[in-house]
Amino acid sequence: MTGPWRASVLTIFPEMFPGPLACSLVGKALEAGIWSLDALDIRDFATDRHRSVDDVPFGGGAGMVMRAEVIDRAVEAVDGGNDERLLLYMSPKGGRFDQAMARELSAGPGCVVLCGRYEGVDERVLEKHRFAEVSLGDFVMTGGEIAAMALLDATVRLLPGVVGKEASLDDESFAHGLLEYPHYTRPQTWQGRSVPDVLLSGHHGRIRDWRKAAALALTRRRRPDLLGPDLLDDSGRYETP
Repeated sequence: MTGPWRASVLTIFPEMFPGPLACSLVGKALEAGIWSLDALDIRDFATDRHRSVDDVPFGGGAGMVMRAEVIDRAVEAVDGGNDERLLLYMSPKGGRFDQAMARELSAGPGCVVLCGRYEGVDERVLEKHRFAEVSLGDFVMTGGEIAAMALLDATVRLLPGVVGKEASLDDESFAHGLLEYPHYTRPQTWQGRSVPDVLLSGHHGRIRDWRKAAALALTRRRRPDLLGPDLLDDSGRYETP
């Protein structure tokens, strides 16, 4: 990949960006040119004096639908048919965004993210441009902008040079299909609660085994859906939280 990782956001609220993406490590990476972000106002591609982007749905029903021809012009303006970036539409109907998808996105040239509003987007423009629909979970938000920020934050932090100690990315939640093990720091005892003895032993092998067992036990309790049948039974050899 040559040049910065590129993100373009199509939205009727471009003023929401970069927002939180200008802060912390992701914001520093944006300033450093590791990645770039531009937010295009979908209303700029409307043709009437009211800058309308929506209309009533065929077949009746509540709400409004974002119009295909307006979205199409916005996509053509940012994509032009020569862009190799993935086109994503933030939608509760989409496939679940996860760490594996974040890694896949971070390995590519970037993405174009469409943020829907109202009842959604005319299906025909999604089909024409082969948008991949992406969901953060089984809930509905007022629009796709906050979801897009979450997707970009999770992806950009995986780019080389964004996180200082990149080795820490290998141990975090979902990196190996498990939730991350618990963390502790000073003081050794706090309000009657002590740090597990194994973490004070200095024995790197035992510490590694404890962390693996702790991650497995935590995943069993909170996210058993992440585990295969062979890992659902408790078989940890070390004391876990």
